[in-house]
Amino acid sequence: MGDRILRRRRAAFAAGLATLALALGTAAGPATAAPALAYVALGDSYAAGQGAGSYLDECLRSANSYPADAVEKKTVRLAINAACQGSTTEVVVATQLERLNKSIAVVTITAGGNNLDTTGLLAVCTAPGQEAACLQGLQARSIALAEAQTGSGPLFQGLVTMINAVKATAPDARVYVTGYPLLFHSPEPGSLQETVNGLTLGLNAVIAGAAGADGPGGAQYVDVAGAFLGHGIGSADPWINYNPFVPGPDNFHPNAAGYRAYYAALTAAGAYSTP
Repeated sequence: MGDRILRRRRAAFAAGLATLALALGTAAGPATAAPALAYVALGDSYAAGQGAGSYLDECLRSANSYPADAVEKKTVRLAINAACQGSTTEVVVATQLERLNKSIAVVTITAGGNNLDTTGLLAVCTAPGQEAACLQGLQARSIALAEAQTGSGPLFQGLVTMINAVKATAPDARVYVTGYPLLFHSPEPGSLQETVNGLTLGLNAVIAGAAGADGPGGAQYVDVAGAFLGHGIGSADPWINYNPFVPGPDNFHPNAAGYRAYYAALTAAGAYSTP
């Protein structure tokens, strides 16, 4: 009789220990990390990472691009950087939306500069003996931007069409559209550099307007001009490539530090955070 009571007590004690261990294990076990958000980057050379070296393909996608930097955040998984140098908004729609679907949670876009061929204009304006062509090009861009700032014209409509196409193809994604940095640091009043910076501000205003053109729930505009403040061409620590003696395709594009500034601006805007 005594043995049976003792065995029952031992069994009850063992069961109690097992229950306690299970409870402790559940409480103290590691938390399950949320799955990384599927992320797609779209756009032109600034989204591809041109200027930062370590190129991966003919699109000049760089291992130092801001989409590549975002992978370090661990909250996003880069499904693809589909950006390619030379892309206009129309090219983005025609060639870069294939990987978008309902599973994509985050999309970033940098595009619009090639609609105005800004780097082509800068190449003309920095070449000897091209003063007349440069002036003509600046005037044409000013007219196009003035039209776009009224909410009309091919530039504005191209941006809106691109954003709407992205939202239609990835309906559950948060969409972030970036601007461009001011290229020149403290330019002289009335100089070509000041004019170019002014055109960049105008382009950024058009992009911001297009991002919010469809009202609440649309794309979010992310300004990067502030992130580059003090680091333009002519500063002590430039984040924009420019070698006047070697006119190359990387001129007027950010370096690796510049793309980290893009990444920081997008991070501050919440692009790489879980909802």
